[in-house]
Amino acid sequence: MALIDLQGIHKNYSAQKILSNVSFNIDEGERIVIVGKNGSGKSTLMKIVSGALDFDEGERICRQNLEVKMLDQVPKFKPGATVREAVEDGLGELKTASMRFDSLSLELAEDYENEALLKEHSEVSAFLDHHSAWNLDDKIERILEHFKLKEFETKNIDLLSGGEQRRVALAGLLLLKPDILLLDEPTNHLDVYMVEFLEELLLREKFTLLFISHDRYFIDRIATRTVEVEDGTIRGFSGGYSNYLMQKAEIMRTLQKQHDNLLKYLKAENEWYAKGVRARLKRNEGRKARLLDLRDTAKTNPAQIRKMRIELEREQKNFQRDKSVNKQKMLFEVENLSYSIGDKLLIKDFNLRVLQKDVIAIVGPNGSGKSTLLKLLLDRLKPDKGKIERGEFKIGYFDQHREMLDDSKNLIETFCPHGGDRVQVQGTNMHVFGYLKNFLFPREYLDKKIGILSGGEKNRIALALLFTKEVDIMILDEPTNDLDIPTINILEEKLQSFPGAVIIVSHDRYFVDKIAKKLLIFKGEGQIEESLQEYTEYLNIEKILNSLEDLENSPAQKQEVRKAAKPEILKLTYKEKEALKALPGRISVLEGEIEKLNNCLADPKCYQEIGLSKISEELTAKEALYEELIDALLHIEEKVELIENQEL
Repeated sequence: MALIDLQGIHKNYSAQKILSNVSFNIDEGERIVIVGKNGSGKSTLMKIVSGALDFDEGERICRQNLEVKMLDQVPKFKPGATVREAVEDGLGELKTASMRFDSLSLELAEDYENEALLKEHSEVSAFLDHHSAWNLDDKIERILEHFKLKEFETKNIDLLSGGEQRRVALAGLLLLKPDILLLDEPTNHLDVYMVEFLEELLLREKFTLLFISHDRYFIDRIATRTVEVEDGTIRGFSGGYSNYLMQKAEIMRTLQKQHDNLLKYLKAENEWYAKGVRARLKRNEGRKARLLDLRDTAKTNPAQIRKMRIELEREQKNFQRDKSVNKQKMLFEVENLSYSIGDKLLIKDFNLRVLQKDVIAIVGPNGSGKSTLLKLLLDRLKPDKGKIERGEFKIGYFDQHREMLDDSKNLIETFCPHGGDRVQVQGTNMHVFGYLKNFLFPREYLDKKIGILSGGEKNRIALALLFTKEVDIMILDEPTNDLDIPTINILEEKLQSFPGAVIIVSHDRYFVDKIAKKLLIFKGEGQIEESLQEYTEYLNIEKILNSLEDLENSPAQKQEVRKAAKPEILKLTYKEKEALKALPGRISVLEGEIEKLNNCLADPKCYQEIGLSKISEELTAKEALYEELIDALLHIEEKVELIENQEL
């Protein structure tokens, strides 16, 4: 039996249908992501699952004594509680169980055949197992550390920012480990290191999870099933975001085939109808009605197919990097820049040149100074030391507070402040509705005031407004927060076609990988590193380096070093010598094959001819082999370096 089973659920708000005859279930151990555009009913479905929202028709069936907990967008805490008290609030039953287990263990040591004690010991043990509540104090310390709450643990919770309070609430729910955990955008306000810790915790401790997220790498790593909410109905897909895209592409091809068959049938029926009077006989009225229905269906299918194709093509486009950096206009020249807040050094002796076609992502932990650098570039802060030279150019700025919007104005007034209903978009004159339709706004929104829109809708409006400005550089601070995946796809498409420079601050790894040509990585203590790697590649290498450092600094490793009286004389084996000759060539060939497969995935004609699943499987196998060969080559090259050092 499922933990929760929704059957035939209907939910309307006034005259608007949100969910129509929806059936949905959650089994133990599943990790289900809900996707769909903002306003489609994702949060409504989650609240119905949680039991916090009533529905108009249908049935919600759940297992007896089921514990369902949801991360609120605006968490509530006990007045005056400290951060640590807030994190530990709700763990009382687990702590009591842990103490009882210790007590029972001592009693059984004296009376190991007592059946009542054995039964209770087994039940308490199972309860602690289910909630992963062994070593609870250690877990509390670890989660405070990884979510960067340790420094605030004695601070009043009311003094924290909204993002910090969300981290506290999330930490408490993860420690509690309910039967079903519901998370709405859990990665908002988390930096990449916190997100990685969250991913590992959810997987290691086998949470049953229902979540909403725009973080596509997070979805890919966590989700066992994807549920799409669209037009009041839901459709399920196995696996995470990549599988969802492949399965949706298959649906699109099926729709196209069905539509082609429909057109052939329609042509034959039209020929029959054109024959004249016999089609108007009473016995043929039913056939005529079916023909008219077919015509309506034929009209609607292409729209569905086009919509799905646009979404998929946005995902499968290759981003062509512009190599023409010569003769580009200089926008910013940063020399020996330093900046501190109090005793905390954020930027030290930093140098940077930004050219007219640069696409730069600024990444790093929360509080490391990323947004501060943007404000220095925008001349909103003055450096402690160094200088920033600015060329002649116009800046488009998007910030997390959406300062460009006026809550008292409606959408027409926002986009057409001087009257009318037309707007200039990168040299093209468009009707406001025609333009806003690209950002998923229906016509009825044109008269709505900005102040009544949701946070995600305001973000969409701010981004749409930004792309109407004639600017040379766009500077965006966390632009994907509160956006749904379809809107992020639109943003990515707009940025990729923008002819000027782009500087973004973001924790969204997928977004950064797709957009950025260069990284500025905040390392802490004022150090900023430049890199041309993809962000996920950089993070993977960083993780390996940290693991090696931990290994080298472990007590066991130090003991081994001390024990080694005589250093071992290293030599390459025959196989290693042969591999050193052969591996670079094999790796080069593999790189070419992987590039061809990626190009095929970006070409609908190619992947339709061969098959998306077949290409993806081959690509996965070749990438795995590529990683193995690279690891083998690196291992041999490291040994060669050790031999050379040994000879010195």
